[in-house]
Amino acid sequence: MELKRKCEKDIRSWYRNSTKALLVKGARQVGKTHLIRRVLKEEGCDVFEVNLIETPEAVSILQQAGTVDELMIGLSALGGQRLQKGKTVIFIDEIQKYKEMVTKIKFLVDDGSFRYVLSGSLLGVELTNIESAPVGYLSTIEMFPLDFEEFLQITDISDEVIDSLRRSFETRSAVLDAVNDKMLNLFRRYLVVGGMPEAVSVFADTKNVKDVITTHQDIKALYKLDFTQYESDDKKLMISSAYGLIPSELLKQNRRFIVTDLKNGLHFDRVESTFLWLYNAGVAIPAFNSTEPRIPLKLNEKRSLFKLYLSDVGMLTSEYGMSAKRMLISNDSSLNAGGIYENAVTQQLKASGFEIYYYNSNRLGELDFVIDYSGSSTPIEVKSGKDYDKHSALNNCLQNTEYEMKEGFVLADCNIHAKGKVTYLPIYMIMFIKNDSEDYYLN
Repeated sequence: MELKRKCEKDIRSWYRNSTKALLVKGARQVGKTHLIRRVLKEEGCDVFEVNLIETPEAVSILQQAGTVDELMIGLSALGGQRLQKGKTVIFIDEIQKYKEMVTKIKFLVDDGSFRYVLSGSLLGVELTNIESAPVGYLSTIEMFPLDFEEFLQITDISDEVIDSLRRSFETRSAVLDAVNDKMLNLFRRYLVVGGMPEAVSVFADTKNVKDVITTHQDIKALYKLDFTQYESDDKKLMISSAYGLIPSELLKQNRRFIVTDLKNGLHFDRVESTFLWLYNAGVAIPAFNSTEPRIPLKLNEKRSLFKLYLSDVGMLTSEYGMSAKRMLISNDSSLNAGGIYENAVTQQLKASGFEIYYYNSNRLGELDFVIDYSGSSTPIEVKSGKDYDKHSALNNCLQNTEYEMKEGFVLADCNIHAKGKVTYLPIYMIMFIKNDSEDYYLN
């Protein structure tokens, strides 16, 4: 089935309203190329597409072209397609193969003959100058796996039901029990399938979980292929080892990634670049320690202490195997699902534009997550079991007037209710906790 994505409205808005070039970035297999093609086709664009991996000779054309006319002649000869000034949109995919493209875009945009869309994987790794691209010439959209709300399009849940749930979240009022139970069941299905577009499509077509696992294994193989492109053999091995260790680290009680689990006696400063690679490639999501749970959280960030999650919760549960997926679907309480629930929450918070932190204090206890939400430091506790009303660290931090916390969330298999400053939310309502910073995803 054709999957709709939230960010397609941003691509449409760029095409209709902007003269800048557009950069669409995100991890491999999140659906960038397919979405760009579909939106441009629906907009009736004349598109010239070139993939720098499949057509490596295009790189030399981009390198040598000193004028837009030279670029037009070279690309036309390469693709056997006429480029029409003022009409053609040039879509350059896998631009990580030509790192200078981002800085070269200024003179191409200034010329005004064509519109440009750039996309690729590993951009955070390979294109270190993305953030220093000429201001005013490049808009950026980041894509992620489907979030839970996007996943719901393959179910029988209507937009009206989602709107009703959103109102319940906003008014902090309980959901009908039958609806809440249905949504919790669908969320557990999301934990099994995840949000990688190919896996979601396979599941929508076949309902076969084994096919989903196979899809996830194929994507993981592509990630490992990317790991081998790193600069030296020892770093390739370290990246692969760190990525492979994430599922077991999330089975621990506090979820923190212990660097010495990679190699006994290893110090963080020796392998920091390994974790930066995983973050920048978009295949893992960090939650850094904040030494004080007050805003600005960034000011108190301690990057050597972190939790590390996979970019997609379905790929995580595939690492645990078919038995774990069956236990999730049946809501088997004997499954250690805390890390799985946290991974889904992290994934949603990241897609919603939040910087994600956790807090740990010998005196007050540990908060699973802390975010800057609605201008306040907001603690979040994620509970996979029935004892979701036990959260001493959350209570301690909410009672500390120095932190100025207005509200804390407990996400669990429950219905909406509040007790003091604690709001209990069914776990699926993480989809309604949005970053209210204006245009957080577009610059």
